[in-house]
Order: sequence, then structure tokens, then C-alpha cells
Amino acid sequence: MNKSKYKKILLKLSGEALMGKAAFGISNEVLGYLSDEIRKLKDLGVQMSLVVGAGNIFRGVAGVSQGMDRVSADYMGMLATVMNSLAIENVLDRAGVPARVLSAIPMPTVCETYARQRAVRHLNKGRVVIFAAGTANPYFTTDTAAVLRSLEINAELICKATRVDGVYDKDPLTSDDAVKFDRLSYSEVLKRRLRVMDSTAISLAMENDLPVVVFDMNVPDNMCKAVCGEKVGTLITGEENE
Repeated sequence: MNKSKYKKILLKLSGEALMGKAAFGISNEVLGYLSDEIRKLKDLGVQMSLVVGAGNIFRGVAGVSQGMDRVSADYMGMLATVMNSLAIENVLDRAGVPARVLSAIPMPTVCETYARQRAVRHLNKGRVVIFAAGTANPYFTTDTAAVLRSLEINAELICKATRVDGVYDKDPLTSDDAVKFDRLSYSEVLKRRLRVMDSTAISLAMENDLPVVVFDMNVPDNMCKAVCGEKVGTLITGEENE
């Protein structure tokens, strides 16, 4: 494996990614695979942080569609991200990779409360930091939380791990004629309304020139390749395509 191009990154995972082949919940097989991939990054000397969604347990948007109050539904989703974060922390610790969960919603009996200085201190000590409970505010997604936390800790890259090998002009899982993009600019993502991250997250990344790489998490070493600057998935930056 080549030398890492980035020294500090944030991995964004959807909650659905933790389900594996199941219809809901958390797959031990996926957790084990994820811990192996994260260990490889740590072996490269990368400071690693992580934000995970909650779609495998509860999605606030789904709750709203069933008549639930949006604020209550979003808070339920935030609590579900804490559950996922604790599961990842546990499997990393068992694999010998020190990790800490920092929650934006204080719950000191369960995990540490988020503070920027605390997160940086853990990273400097070689621990994986898992940011839970989003931004602690309703109406903001975990995508936006991922960009916000990345900026707060001065991460150099967001790695968004998905079920497909990059960004397409339409859903490749349902459209055979979907076309993949190797590179995109933030403005192109917004203009084309591509479903990479929500518009708030992409706009925040654009304003701060924070690159985002989107790749298939199920291909071993993809994460390491992305961090080493190799061509993998789709890279989103401020540069317009030629």
C-alpha cells in the first residue's frame, strides 16, 4: 500500500451499511469487516474519525411519513446513531483499535459528551473518534454533522462509504444506463441534484473547500486507496470538470 496522502480523515457511513444482508439491525459480519478496514488505515498512521447514520434502526424522515412530529422523530434518529456508534466502538476495542464515542447529546452514563478539544485530544492519542447524535439539532442530517465535525477537527478528507462504486447520474441499482462520474465539483452536485449528500452538507463542504470521496465500502482496501490518493470511486472538489 502506498503512503497516505491525507493524515486526518472522517469516514461517513449510512446506518443501512451496518445491516449487511439483513432487513434491519446490525450485522456482526459487517462490523468485523469494518474494523479490519479501519485497522489498515490506522496502520498507515491516519487519524481516523467516523459518523454513522441510523437508517438500520430508525429514520426520522420515515417517522414523519407515518404522522410523527418531525422534531421528535429526528431526536429518535439521533439516539439510534448512538446505538450504532457504541456497536462500532465495541468491535474496534475488541480488535485492539482504541475508540471513543462522543455524543452531541449529553449522556455521560453511556459515552463521553462531544467537545472539540476532547475529540482532538483522543485523535492525537491514536484513538478512533466516533461522533454520535448528529449535531444534536433536528432538521440536520448526519451528512451535515459529518461535514461540520470534519471542519471542527481540521480533517482533510471525508470518505463516504456506500453500496455502489461512486456517484452516478441516476441510481445504478435500478437503472442499467446509469453513468458514473470519476470527478465532480460541489456546484455540479448541487446543480444536478445528485444524491451524494444533502445540499446543506455539500454547501458547507464547498464553502470550506473540503474534498469528499464516494466509494464502495464492500471492496477491501478501497478506503486505504482513497486515503492514499489513488483513483477510486468519485472525488468531489471545487474544481470544475473539463
